[in-house]
Amino acid sequence: MAIGHRRHIAKAISWRIVGTLDTILIGWLVTGSFVVGAAIGAFEVVTKTVLYYMHERAWYSYSDFGVTK
Repeated sequence: MAIGHRRHIAKAISWRIVGTLDTILIGWLVTGSFVVGAAIGAFEVVTKTVLYYMHERAWYSYSDFGVTK
């Protein structure tokens, strides 16, 4: 079974949308400012997208855990 880089990228993007909306909401609730929550969300979307992609590729490259052949 071959899984391409595009699949990993698509999964990273879709998950980051969910995660960023969550971060914006939490930032807004904690600070009382939607602008601050959105700023926090904007910053973390970049860092966490890159980290997720690297994490996904590492699991794919170095682990067979949970994979049936």
